[in-house]
Amino acid sequence: MTYDILWTPTRIGRVELPNRVVMSPMTRNRSQRDGVPTALNAEYYAQRAGNGLIITEGTQPSEVGQGYALTPGIHTPDQVAGWRRTTDAVHAAGGRIFIQLMHAGRVSHPDNTLNGTGPVAPSAVASPGELFTPAGMQSKPTPRELGLDEIASVVAEYADAAAAAIDAGADGVEIHGGYGYLVHQFLSPNTNLRTDEYGGSVVARVRFAVEVAGAVASRIGADRVGIRLSPGNTLNGICEPHPRETYRELVQQLAGVGIAYLHFVAGGDDGLLRELRDLWPNAVIMNRPGAELSARAEDVEDGLADAIAVGAMALANPDLVERMRVGAELNAPDPETFYGGDHNGYTTYPTLSGSAAARR
Repeated sequence: MTYDILWTPTRIGRVELPNRVVMSPMTRNRSQRDGVPTALNAEYYAQRAGNGLIITEGTQPSEVGQGYALTPGIHTPDQVAGWRRTTDAVHAAGGRIFIQLMHAGRVSHPDNTLNGTGPVAPSAVASPGELFTPAGMQSKPTPRELGLDEIASVVAEYADAAAAAIDAGADGVEIHGGYGYLVHQFLSPNTNLRTDEYGGSVVARVRFAVEVAGAVASRIGADRVGIRLSPGNTLNGICEPHPRETYRELVQQLAGVGIAYLHFVAGGDDGLLRELRDLWPNAVIMNRPGAELSARAEDVEDGLADAIAVGAMALANPDLVERMRVGAELNAPDPETFYGGDHNGYTTYPTLSGSAAARR
């Protein structure tokens, strides 16, 4: 397959993409303990600047928003400076980069934060399973329920983090609204047991997501903002028995905010995705984990999406777009090096030009 549709330019908000292949956000656990991105992170992202857009790994908007060990933040001056090194490197290589804002909520452990900060969530409901920490695998503690006054503060933290991302040179930000993290916890009735204006009805459960999107858009411009959603996804203990009513309401309200794009992680209900596409006036990025590239390109061909997001294949192929253009074989990703470690399995995947040079 030639993937010709993927080589046509498209606009997402104020950013012009030269192609429709987007690097999906992927946690790699290679920042410093204090959440500061390093020169190695800058090299990793710059290597992949040939993608139409890079969406970075989940980046905590505050210390309490951190879920995993050695993930980057965007809430201190040193973190902003670290991200500036990365965005400068990506731009120098001709790329475009959005920083994903990810507050983990209950999917956290105090041992993973710099100062032992405990998790917060819409309700005091623990996330199932264990989490990797410096001391090994541990159960996630029961989070503290956010008070009404605190919710406004968390919304403001997202807006502050978005402004910091722009100060760091990012072209925009993506709000992580899926995978069982904080925004998703407010959306889901099994993690949001509140009976106030943020819980109970569908309208109440989507309120937090809409307020976050609105606050971020007001701070940096709606055309610099996207949100990632994973309707029906059960990761991290989420249970959404009626995703259609939740996401139809959410998408219609987000359309009123006017943000640049929705980034869907497909979960098997293509009928719902089509409904949401029809409700949405702006760009859609579609991620189909595990699907062949040809199936992903078909989403653009049939109008379901404006661009495709690619995870592990972009991780393992710094020159993914070039390989796709010429029909070259792809490097296989090495799951043993996905999370943590050094440059191995991070910046060491070969490119076509590098492989050719090695053969000469």
